[in-house]
Amino acid sequence: MKHLILSGSLLLFLASCAQKKEADPIDNYQLQGDTLVLPTVSKLNGLLHLDTVAEAPFQMEITSVGKVKAIPNFYAEIASPFSGRLLRVFIKLGMKVSPGTPLFELASPDFIELQQRFFSTKAQLKKAGLDLKRQNDLFKNEVSSVKDLEEVSQSYNLILSEYTNLVEGLKVYHVVADQLKIGQPFVLRSPIKGEVIQNDLVTGGYLNTEAAAGVKIAELSRVYVAAQVKEKDIRFIHKGDEVRLEITADPGKKIKGKVGHIAEILDEESRSIQVLIECENPDAALKPEMYAKISFKGRPVNALFIPEKAVFQQNDSSFVFLQTGKGRFVRRTVETGGLYQGKIMITKGLKVGDVLVASGAFYLLEAK
Repeated sequence: MKHLILSGSLLLFLASCAQKKEADPIDNYQLQGDTLVLPTVSKLNGLLHLDTVAEAPFQMEITSVGKVKAIPNFYAEIASPFSGRLLRVFIKLGMKVSPGTPLFELASPDFIELQQRFFSTKAQLKKAGLDLKRQNDLFKNEVSSVKDLEEVSQSYNLILSEYTNLVEGLKVYHVVADQLKIGQPFVLRSPIKGEVIQNDLVTGGYLNTEAAAGVKIAELSRVYVAAQVKEKDIRFIHKGDEVRLEITADPGKKIKGKVGHIAEILDEESRSIQVLIECENPDAALKPEMYAKISFKGRPVNALFIPEKAVFQQNDSSFVFLQTGKGRFVRRTVETGGLYQGKIMITKGLKVGDVLVASGAFYLLEAK
């Protein structure tokens, strides 16, 4: 009786082992170098589904976020070039200005010192001109030498150069030299057309040349939206491409723009590149520092896509199992793009016509 019981237990044990072995799909394969070879009778053959790599038309859509910025040529931060006391402030927030519009009037000892230097140099130039004329007359009448004429001429040219520099310097401050009067206050004028978006000036206040800009002017009928695009996606974006935007402050409102500039330098920390999107902004809906959602639509291209299940990750690289012959497979490192409708774009490592394991490849991972 005991013999029969032991035999029955042995049969159950053997049956259990057979079931376990049958349930294990990793069997009946060979490794030849880096190639995994499956014999015709291998159970793995029925678990692997193959697919052929083919090209398909594709239009990349990339989403990002960006921040509204004034276009540099249409934006000015204005600080006083002279220290002094504010006599009058001509502007207020929201005021429209043009190039040359007076912004404020300043009583400045520094500006008066510049005036004195200008008039002193002007007087010196007049005297040097008379000296040169007289020396020319003496030379023509053979009373003076060539050396005397050259010395006077050189002195005149030096003073003329200094006077010319002062005149040009006054033009920078929108001051006409011929209209300048000694002791007059300094009037700072707008360098651009736009709207006053910041004004920290107070009549009677003191301005220092080292202080931050007290006035900001911007032309906001056209603005930039600065976005960051990942390194792997930048090849789909080109200057002039149309872009759709939606500002966070007004969800649902769609705004069109176009790519105006693509930066040449990559941000190493974020692995992204700055893209400036130029937008018409006639109603001033886009205000500096606002956030916007951005949708880029790349130009149509032909791209390779394979099933998501076919791609595996190891450390920092991706790989697939490529068929090199009937029942023969190798790992192939690939570079991937985005994931679209359950398929992954392959940017490097495969070509049209390659055959790979589309599903079931995880069974091959345990083969060593």
